[in-house]
Amino acid sequence: MTAIVTGGAGFIGSNLVDALIERGEDVVVVDDLSTGRRANLDDALARGASLHEADVCDAERLHALFADVRPQLVFHLAAQIDVRRSVADPAADARVNVEGTINVLAAAQAAGARRVVYSATGGAVYGEAAQVPTPEDAPAQPLAPYGMGKLSGEGYCALFTRLHGLSTVALRYANVYGPRQDPLGEGGVIAIFCGCFAEGRTPTIFGDGEQTRDYTYVGDVVAANLRAVELEVSGSINVGTGVETSVLDLVEAFRALEGGERFAPVHAPARQGEVLRSCLDAARARALLGWEPQVALAEGLRRTLATVGAAPQTG
Repeated sequence: MTAIVTGGAGFIGSNLVDALIERGEDVVVVDDLSTGRRANLDDALARGASLHEADVCDAERLHALFADVRPQLVFHLAAQIDVRRSVADPAADARVNVEGTINVLAAAQAAGARRVVYSATGGAVYGEAAQVPTPEDAPAQPLAPYGMGKLSGEGYCALFTRLHGLSTVALRYANVYGPRQDPLGEGGVIAIFCGCFAEGRTPTIFGDGEQTRDYTYVGDVVAANLRAVELEVSGSINVGTGVETSVLDLVEAFRALEGGERFAPVHAPARQGEVLRSCLDAARARALLGWEPQVALAEGLRRTLATVGAAPQTG
């Protein structure tokens, strides 16, 4: 089958592209390379994937591309992921994350795509949730335009299903980390800490370090995407570990690695508006997708560090 991956030169997208090629799919990547990197696709392009440098905000270009490719599967990962940028310019965030999603859905529907998997977000949608780990039926309380825009994208997926019969599903990711991660978005602290660890720099903790996140390895997120495209489930599905990890816990996980005794953070003032606790209940993913995370944090850190010049063992 032919699959289009928007944002396929990015962190999660490029890992998904590799997995699709491994499965024997014909893969077409759509990315404007504003944050994605062509180098992330070096192996994929050598193995037959194609890259179209295009912006999801360009509806005419998308429709022409989809009409030419006629994809059966569409994975929509292209997004503006910087929460602080969304606060500074909400309209620009909405153009990419709302209008861009509408354009992808419309192009997929017009081209006769069989299935669209939309990359949504967990923590940024739920905000300061009363229930942690947080299930999908918890109130949506975004604290930034980024979360609001991604939630709107979910609504448009459901609308295109009702209006046009387009098969869609929205995966609400926890804090994804792993090889090729850029220090942006909700899970960027691990990318930053990996850089500090590998280069011997001092990491910074904002606030007291008690804030928690649900760190989920990118390979597990890719596996959830592959399951989601195979099954006719719809709606919103959390993709996370269900395990809260504080920033202080994360520091200790790095310190447990060989050479980690030198990993000593400094503290800086807390960042305004930061969610204090974020963790996803993934029971629906287990029930509907048969999916469970396989990579524990310690192993995920080792795999990630191996790609930035360090491959420590547990000390």
